Amino acid sequence: MSAPPRLHVESGRVLLSGHWTLAAMLPDLTGLQAQLAPQRSVDVVWDLSALSRLDSAAAVLLWRTWGNAWPARLEISPLHRQVIERVAELPHEIAMPPALRIHPIEFIGSLLLKAGRNLQGMIVLFGQLLLDVAFLFKHPADIPWREFTANIYKSGAQALPVTALVGFLIGITISYLSALQLKSFGADIFIVNILGISIVRELGPVLVAVLVAGRSGSAMTAQIGVMRVTEEIDALSTMGISRTIRVVLPKIIGLTVAMPLIVLWASAVALLGGMLAAMLQLDLSFSYFIESLPRALPVANLFIGLGKGLVFGFVISLVACYFGLHVKPNTESLSSNTTSAVVTAITTVILADAVFAIFTRHIGVPQL
Repeated sequence: MSAPPRLHVESGRVLLSGHWTLAAMLPDLTGLQAQLAPQRSVDVVWDLSALSRLDSAAAVLLWRTWGNAWPARLEISPLHRQVIERVAELPHEIAMPPALRIHPIEFIGSLLLKAGRNLQGMIVLFGQLLLDVAFLFKHPADIPWREFTANIYKSGAQALPVTALVGFLIGITISYLSALQLKSFGADIFIVNILGISIVRELGPVLVAVLVAGRSGSAMTAQIGVMRVTEEIDALSTMGISRTIRVVLPKIIGLTVAMPLIVLWASAVALLGGMLAAMLQLDLSFSYFIESLPRALPVANLFIGLGKGLVFGFVISLVACYFGLHVKPNTESLSSNTTSAVVTAITTVILADAVFAIFTRHIGVPQL
């Protein structure tokens, strides 16, 4: 049984006895502080020789009572003196660490080096995927068909409702805003050209890529990251199962195959929304819109849009799987890598779209 802490004042001596520990002091901590407070400025003898135990919490309490200085007369055992000496050696105030000032050039350089390391890692992952594809060609029995179809369903079929809703609203918005301008110039029929080129060639693929990066890309990174945290990836390696064949390759091929189909679906729904807005704003019938669309939209634009979807799907899945494989076994790393995967995927998609725009600027655009 622990003896409660006791404080007794007699004949100019302050006697402390019992267990002066945090657990023993907590029930009557306020009372002990009230008893110690009047002794701060009194020249008395502090007798701590009867203490049974003394921990750092009680040592801090006594040290502050003494005004952060040793009393003139103190009777204490060598062991308990060592406890108070450790408290006395602590600084009265801990200085704040100096603020780190990073030069802008140094900051930009660190970002470029980090981007270079990520690019190198993605190239290595892409090379490993090529080796896995070559292996599967020689061993078709090892092709994970179930994983492929599951990822196509998750990334493709389950993404149809949200892409249809967003595409429909975007089509209505573009058609409505364009109709307001075209109506003032008497160029109502050019709404078909604007909707066809902007949605099928540009907005459809890019919009779907941003949605898929936030939906499927983050899910891929989180799933692989959780497998890293729970050591399932290591378990696959222990059993001699390739993590890239069973985990990474199905996700990349599944999203790469599903992405053009999602782009085609979203573009069709967006054109439907544009036709509805054009009929309400400009009195253009559905039949006129459908008849004029092939003339205003060369078929090359459709292939460009599908090609963008193919490339965007591969880029998003590759980035998502790369960051998922680099998750460390803690929740903070999981959240930061998921965020980095989405941001990097969207940025890469926009860069890839700019490259497409440069190399296809003379393809599929009607010449006036």
